[in-house]
Amino acid sequence: MKPLTPHPSPLTSHHAALVVFAKAPTPGQVKTRLCPPLTHDEAATLHGSFVLDTLERTKTATTLFKLPFDRYLACAPSSTHVFFKIMEERQSVTLLDQTGDDLGTRMAQVFENLFSRGYKHVLIVGTDVPALPLEQYTQALTLLNSHDLVLGPALDGGYYLIALNRSVPDLFTGIPWSTDQVLKLTQEKASTLGLKSALLAPWRDVDTIDDLQALVEASTLDAKRPKRDQSFSSRTAGALQLLAKRLRSRA
Repeated sequence: MKPLTPHPSPLTSHHAALVVFAKAPTPGQVKTRLCPPLTHDEAATLHGSFVLDTLERTKTATTLFKLPFDRYLACAPSSTHVFFKIMEERQSVTLLDQTGDDLGTRMAQVFENLFSRGYKHVLIVGTDVPALPLEQYTQALTLLNSHDLVLGPALDGGYYLIALNRSVPDLFTGIPWSTDQVLKLTQEKASTLGLKSALLAPWRDVDTIDDLQALVEASTLDAKRPKRDQSFSSRTAGALQLLAKRLRSRA
């Protein structure tokens, strides 16, 4: 990965919001598909590191790339959780509550909330892509100048990022969340709704032990690069290597 070079924002007259969707790192409530072989405590610690990575990298996007978005953290189960209060103070993000019975409802309500505040572009990103290149945010904003919808495909058939120019609640209904049909059905629904859509480059998120092992390998390769070119935080890289060592001993 080459060093990132700051450049002018792709937006000149609009205001954008970037929302990080996150759960509190509560053992037994996050990354449960990794358990076993991970313990619930290990999975929660890893998840917490991913949340921090996403907040730190998006903060860098606003300072290095000068991208004109306000950052929000959409919290579950509640923005009153002490973890989120710490993130609010240390990462300079505005907290929102996730409300709704499923992921689609929660995302739809966040979009509606922020568009009602006057934003022209709203992006939602998950926390399972800790090394996502900052260029993805730049590209998403650029694509929103000529598209209604931008999706970042995940390798498991879902998406790691979704961006819209207006609230479209119907886009999130009737989708079987947490399946390999999410991206495909969302694209089909977007077409039915008359939305012009675009795709970012695919990226692997972390849901299964195979995903975790792939991330460990990526972080090992990343550590061999010059520090200025590394994508993983030292915190997450260290956590991944420690988990890899523990998994080998358990095997």
